[in-house]
Amino acid sequence: MVRKLILLVIAVAIVGLAVFYVVTIPAAVPASALGSHTPDLANGKEMFFAGGCTSCHATPGQDDKTRLGGGLGLKSPFGTFYVPNISPDPSDGIGKWSEADLVTAMTKGTSPDGLHYFPAFPYTSYQRMRTEDVRDLFAYLKPLPAVQGRVRDHDVPFPFNVRRTLGGWKFVFLDGKPFAADASKSAEWNRGAYLVNGPGHCAECHSPRNALGGIIAAQRFAGGPNPEGEGWVPNITQAGLKDYSDKDIEYLLETGNTPEGDSVGGAMTPVIRNTSQLTPQDRRAMSVYIKSLPPVEGPKKPEKK
Repeated sequence: MVRKLILLVIAVAIVGLAVFYVVTIPAAVPASALGSHTPDLANGKEMFFAGGCTSCHATPGQDDKTRLGGGLGLKSPFGTFYVPNISPDPSDGIGKWSEADLVTAMTKGTSPDGLHYFPAFPYTSYQRMRTEDVRDLFAYLKPLPAVQGRVRDHDVPFPFNVRRTLGGWKFVFLDGKPFAADASKSAEWNRGAYLVNGPGHCAECHSPRNALGGIIAAQRFAGGPNPEGEGWVPNITQAGLKDYSDKDIEYLLETGNTPEGDSVGGAMTPVIRNTSQLTPQDRRAMSVYIKSLPPVEGPKKPEKK
């Protein structure tokens, strides 16, 4: 009886390991799946600013925000992640990447050498992007200044530093679904929904997260504790922005100024630096979509002592 029990445990362990291995295989997009494409650099530039590339990847301490040498430290409950160099430098950046490498990174969260990226890189939102938009972004990135310097390794303790386990995290939180338009809504609303939920990745900061670091779907956009540990990210559903009109939101995305005569600060400063570069039509679309978000109550903000 004991021998049979031991054999059963071994068999279950083998099956479990096999399932874990299959589930956690890093996914990739082969070049053969992309087909021909004529890059639209104007659209690539729009995706560059909509995606907030400069907010994280611009080299700290310099004014040229197209120098994407990385190095910014992003604090989290799981450790500190250091944003990589995505300049066209062939040794330290992404100069040797192909289109398929960038599409894979942004939609699958997998590096060119077949490793899982940590979700500090917001591929759970970027997966919603159209492939042609990512390809246009790739074309826009290629001629930017090459910046030398390899960014230091992440400061993430065990067991969170075991990248293979991220395959299990992706199995739960990365559904692989591109953006799907709502036929009952206007083209403007759908454009805004795409920008906010895809390249804009607004929910990544403006939503509370569970113990595994995944967004709590029922409280999406409802704000919560700053993932970096200090401050509070506001609720941008109608529970938080109920007095804002869509024009107020549009103006905020352009200038950083609120209807109360105040201005945003902190992590929103570089966000506004990016959204101010978008076309007026895209800022308008984003504001229309954000204004339409139904009221959702988020975590209760702690009272100041």
